Amino acid sequence: MLFSICKFVNPKGSIADNFFMKMKLNLKQTASLHLFATAVIACLFVAGCAEEEISLELENAEMTDEQIAAAVAQFAPQLVVLTGGEPGLQVSERLVDLLHTEGRKVAIETNGTCPLPTGIDWVTVSPKEGSTPVLTAANEVKVVFQAGTDVEKWHNQISAGHYFLQPCSCKNTSETVAYIMAHPHWRLSLQTHKYLGIR
Repeated sequence: MLFSICKFVNPKGSIADNFFMKMKLNLKQTASLHLFATAVIACLFVAGCAEEEISLELENAEMTDEQIAAAVAQFAPQLVVLTGGEPGLQVSERLVDLLHTEGRKVAIETNGTCPLPTGIDWVTVSPKEGSTPVLTAANEVKVVFQAGTDVEKWHNQISAGHYFLQPCSCKNTSETVAYIMAHPHWRLSLQTHKYLGIR
């Protein structure tokens, strides 16, 4: 069971409505809680629950850590995944503590460019080309593989228990597999929803 929180900051509010509509999921066995504010969109997705959708409008207000924890407490999943945008810009030690108090494990998928609070149970660093991660250790590193890109720098710069390569938009799967076969410290990670055409 998975509960995923993603907060998208949009200071001008210009694309908020369109983006918010794209974030709605109506898949069976998926419940989603959408918390919308003019300047901030916080989308809470719950997998493994009965089909349900709740939309709340907050007037020009970002959700507090307490509001997020209270929203999570309404659902059964035991794992909360903080994702983005870049969740490292938003996550606080207080939020992690509140989620732990609710009996949840906390994971984060970050590009690694922001320091993280202590207490996060699982850290996935997915560095982007041209970025300079400040995180030097994680549970796993996940990199989108493109020909000519030096993915070994991420293996050398970030200490992790697991290293994954993902084909770029499903277009270079055979090249990615060939690279992994020649560099077995990497493992294959597939964005299954893209192969299945789910957006």
